[in-house]
Amino acid sequence: MTYEILIALIGFAFASSITPGPNNLMLMASGANYGLRKTVPHMLGISLGHAFMVAMVGIVLLQVFDTYPVLNTVLVVLSAAYMLWLAWKIANAVPPEAKEVTGKPFTFLQAAAFQWVNPKAWFMAITAISAYAPQDRGIVIGSVIVAFIFASVNLPSVTVWAWMGVQVRRWLGTAKRLRIFNVSMAVLLVVSLYPMLR
Repeated sequence: MTYEILIALIGFAFASSITPGPNNLMLMASGANYGLRKTVPHMLGISLGHAFMVAMVGIVLLQVFDTYPVLNTVLVVLSAAYMLWLAWKIANAVPPEAKEVTGKPFTFLQAAAFQWVNPKAWFMAITAISAYAPQDRGIVIGSVIVAFIFASVNLPSVTVWAWMGVQVRRWLGTAKRLRIFNVSMAVLLVVSLYPMLR
């Protein structure tokens, strides 16, 4: 991997990791509802789960999707359904009369598994592999290198969103404000489906 490609990959990883998307919106909601410490497994699940996904996309999945194009449609439908369910869960994390948050933050495994139905994660993984994987290292090593670099940039980026949620929590001192915030995050999560469905 040349220095220029490395810098380009880091730039792409940062830009795609720091911008709003399903993972970051959910992390912000988790930070606001549960605090930073309880959101750490969610953050690690995103970064390490996405790194695993990037490696698998490079090693196996691009060939499978080329061979069976119908799998793209199946993935879109499953992703949309799952994200709508998550939006409902976020919107209902705090009943209007509640004084404390109900529900639980994502676990490491739940966050890692979510990457497989997150359209933005798929876009990031496919672009990273197709544009930046070093051709001279072979498919496996090249894919692992890209996955490692992506995770190294992604974890600090997603941490920013969880931290912002914690900061927002100070303003969300009442159940009513927290409810408004959660419903807003749920709506934004649904809106984030638009690029995938159009």
